Amino acid sequence: MIKYVSTRGGGTPQSFEQVLLAGLAPDGGLYVPESWPQLDLAALKGKSYIEIAEEVMYPFVEGCIPRADFREILEQTYGPETFRDEAVTPLVRLNDNLLILEQFHGPTIAFKDVALQLLGRLFDYVLTKRGQRITIVGATSGDTGSAAIEGCRACANIDIFILHPEGRVSDVQRKQMTTVQAPGVHNIALEGNFDDCQNMVKAMFADEDFRRDMNLSAVNSINWARIMAQIVYYVTSALQLGAPEKDVSFIVPTGNFGNVFAAYAARQMGLPIKHLGISTNKNDILTRFFETGTMSASEVTPTLSPSMDIQISSNFERYLYFLLGRESEKLTAIMQKFKASGAFTLDESLMAAARAEFSAHRLDDEGTLAMIKDIYARYDYILDPHTAVGMAGALALQAQGAGGDIVVLATAHPAKFPDAVEKAIGLRPALPEHLSDLFTREEKMEELPNNMKTVQDFVAAHSRAAQKSAA
Repeated sequence: MIKYVSTRGGGTPQSFEQVLLAGLAPDGGLYVPESWPQLDLAALKGKSYIEIAEEVMYPFVEGCIPRADFREILEQTYGPETFRDEAVTPLVRLNDNLLILEQFHGPTIAFKDVALQLLGRLFDYVLTKRGQRITIVGATSGDTGSAAIEGCRACANIDIFILHPEGRVSDVQRKQMTTVQAPGVHNIALEGNFDDCQNMVKAMFADEDFRRDMNLSAVNSINWARIMAQIVYYVTSALQLGAPEKDVSFIVPTGNFGNVFAAYAARQMGLPIKHLGISTNKNDILTRFFETGTMSASEVTPTLSPSMDIQISSNFERYLYFLLGRESEKLTAIMQKFKASGAFTLDESLMAAARAEFSAHRLDDEGTLAMIKDIYARYDYILDPHTAVGMAGALALQAQGAGGDIVVLATAHPAKFPDAVEKAIGLRPALPEHLSDLFTREEKMEELPNNMKTVQDFVAAHSRAAQKSAA
């Protein structure tokens, strides 16, 4: 049975169930597996998404969930009632070696559905078994919030509070969160940017009394179960393209490093990924890190790809832990320095290792609009602005003569960002049928200042776990 440890070395190894409910480790670190299970790629060939998902993920939950129960959860999660394409994340080929991995066929038309539909069901399973209730608090730059709410809305044992930066998500993203009328769902529009929201969530977890009284848990990509679920589509798509016999590369538009860390995890499990690239928008802290060796936070700039408007990439800590040879003390010192000064620098030997594992690219708003227009003109395919940022990395890799297929992760449906798409190509993409009435639905949210006590008071007043604890 795989156990989990904190990147910062505190506490004792934990079970999957403990890690699922805790989210963030008590010492402020992120949970990672003590060891990586290895994939039998030959045995996975020709299997369905659900069958591959079971083989990829079951080692991570073994000992906590019986295999038959886990298979049932997967069938509920990835069946036709939830995902509109039986492939879950289908591949679309644009030319000889350039493909799109469409990750937007779930309820909220963004890649985060793939993990969060599973996460909600895992929470419900474990909480029902334990007879417990939890309070989920999460921060979103746009897509996590709606996917988390959709994954948890029907969970009887959960109250969920999602913080989004007021005025800094698209209208579609906001409406997908704020129009869900369910007793356990609470939306908070926080003054500030996404990093303010994320820092607020981390601070609530760091407040041990509040964490205990609310029975807090996390759905952000700091929760290991989300990374676990995202490993699957790298495996399914690579196998479909002929891996391990054929070369496959992936380019991932990213801000928080969670989606691309899942690709790193797939590599550690034995999936041969030839090139693994990240693409960022103008908020390019990750790209600057790979170029210079220094991670240095600056002001967040609003862009056409708001889900990547991030300067603190939470999941990068997981990768840094492994890059440092699992030396928690070194990692902790670096993260403390980053928190205090907003910057840290790694030596050249570590950067050489990092650059051997990742390439990094960026694309500003002007380039994003040009990319959407160009791909539409050439292939009659509409990119959302985040996928357009990813495409820049893929075309750069293609120009360098990289062999084998190059897969760009299409992280959102273009209809989530209709203004940007219309500006680029003069067409306004329509929402899928199940969301066609979105703009007529009633909204419900609370606008709060960037003040810890105010937000905590709101959570405490509306958390049924808190009320149960007080009783």
